[in-house]
Amino acid sequence: MSKELQRNLRKQVAPYEKANTKASIMQIINTLGPFFILWALAYQSLSISYFLTLGFAVLAAGFLTRIFIIFHDCCHHSFFKNRKANKILGTITGVLTLFPYSQWQHDHSIHHATSSNLDKRGTGDIWVLTVDEYLAEPMWRRIAYRLYRNPLVMFGIGPTYVFLFKNRFNKKGAKKGEKMNTYLTNALIAAAAAALCLTIGWEAFLLVQGPIFLISGSMGVWLFYVQHTFEDSYFEEDENWDYVKAAVEGSSFYKLPKPLQWLTGNIGYHHVHHLSPRVPNYLLEEAHNNTAPLQNIPTITLATSLQSLKFRLWDERSKKFVGYKEIRALSKMRSSHQV
Repeated sequence: MSKELQRNLRKQVAPYEKANTKASIMQIINTLGPFFILWALAYQSLSISYFLTLGFAVLAAGFLTRIFIIFHDCCHHSFFKNRKANKILGTITGVLTLFPYSQWQHDHSIHHATSSNLDKRGTGDIWVLTVDEYLAEPMWRRIAYRLYRNPLVMFGIGPTYVFLFKNRFNKKGAKKGEKMNTYLTNALIAAAAAALCLTIGWEAFLLVQGPIFLISGSMGVWLFYVQHTFEDSYFEEDENWDYVKAAVEGSSFYKLPKPLQWLTGNIGYHHVHHLSPRVPNYLLEEAHNNTAPLQNIPTITLATSLQSLKFRLWDERSKKFVGYKEIRALSKMRSSHQV
């Protein structure tokens, strides 16, 4: 991709970097409203059948995922034109999703600035090792990496740890404003949980909120994982890394069925989002459809996305993800070349 094409690509997307207040308010109504209604129905259904409760919980989890996309847009200052409005709504939706607004905004900004950069991994991203790095690691480190990348850990234990525990603490060196926002978020989460436990009982609260939390958490991590983990992705060392290439080649187009696309706030158009984080979620599809060069970017579907579960390591030499099964052959090949 030439430099001129890269510049033109960003220019073509630029007109969509405008929040529409009416559209944003409508999204708040059609997202938060159904979520609270489904939560109430899940609670009411406890006296009828827990299977019915789980049905409502699954739907509520979908809407909580959509709430996270609103939170996500607020962190990019793309949901409202006013920064203060973004911060207020971002903090509120952060309470619902268990994410401190300022803390996550900081880490996520680093993710966008360093995505697919092999020399700047470690903040706001998923742990990825190259084949050479993995082969050079001691056994305990390899075991730790395999555990981390195990689906049960990554999509089950991992989200629980991050959302419930890791998000509750500020990182070393965090600024005062970021710290205060984390404290406020924690206090509001505790107050909301206590109020619900006192009102409906802690058992009912856990029976309803538990599955909503687990399902939405797994969905969120899956979306993040699959949109950066596909066979012919893009990773480069810092000297060769390019922001636009990282956006359109290192972020996939996750083509979902329309209902799932709506529930996930169009985040499947992840390439557009990484190309321009200021495009609000409700304009991502339009930006994609009206930008010709984006029609040929990596596309995955529900079926093909399952293949990403076997991609464990980035092979710098072949420029693609590989699984553990290929490691033995690659190790032998590289050892023979060194002899």
